[in-house]
Amino acid sequence: MIPFLHLGPLTIPTFGLSVACAMLIAYFVLRADLARRGIADAKSGEAETLVASPCLAGFIGAKLYHLLETPSEFFADPLGLLFSPYGFAWFGGLLAGFATFAFVAWRIVKRSAAEGKSISFLTILDAGSPAAALGYGIGRIGCFLSGDGDYGIPTSLPWGMAFPNGLVPTTARVHPTPIYELIVASAIAWVLWRMGSRAAVVSSQKVGDSEARNDSHIRPGEVFNPRSFFGMSNAQAAAGFSALAGVALYLKLRKRKPTIVRGH
Repeated sequence: MIPFLHLGPLTIPTFGLSVACAMLIAYFVLRADLARRGIADAKSGEAETLVASPCLAGFIGAKLYHLLETPSEFFADPLGLLFSPYGFAWFGGLLAGFATFAFVAWRIVKRSAAEGKSISFLTILDAGSPAAALGYGIGRIGCFLSGDGDYGIPTSLPWGMAFPNGLVPTTARVHPTPIYELIVASAIAWVLWRMGSRAAVVSSQKVGDSEARNDSHIRPGEVFNPRSFFGMSNAQAAAGFSALAGVALYLKLRKRKPTIVRGH
């Protein structure tokens, strides 16, 4: 664990350094995806805006969400907590970051339409998907290096690790969950990139090319929200299975006889 890098009088948190690396790599991936889809040239600056703006909004949203989770603590020391380098809620960052990305993408679509160029909003979301997946995995290395408590349960497997000097220390050998997430996120990013390459080839051909349309099974939005089971999106499939599991649990509990508690 290396929670901080000390360069003379300068102290650099490895978590923040990992997030910066994730942003930089996501930028290069997104810039390449926008260029191959014909959405924006590599020198246009669109990729910078689509990465920098959501990341800045994400930091602000993550901080505000965390502060609003415990308002009593916030009002006890508002300035100290507001400008503290710690205390960020992932869900707040997700909401603010995605909303900002969607807003910037909508502006690009509107501006392109005014210039006589048709770009789908969903296609921009598709282009951002591989970059987001890979950036997330790289960012999780910051959790691993800092030992901030995002590790897994205790394990006896050979790759189990202890974090005695982490920000949230533990001497037990636990699953290095951030490493797992990096591997899975990288695999997801690779799959999404490959899916996007099929769409990019078709978009570069003429619209009237019926052969290109027939050979391609990638429509705008399918990389961002791919179809999984029975033609449903991942969100629809998860919601459907959750509903079925809830019904099954309800029926199982209905069959149980009620427990009568007698007073003494």
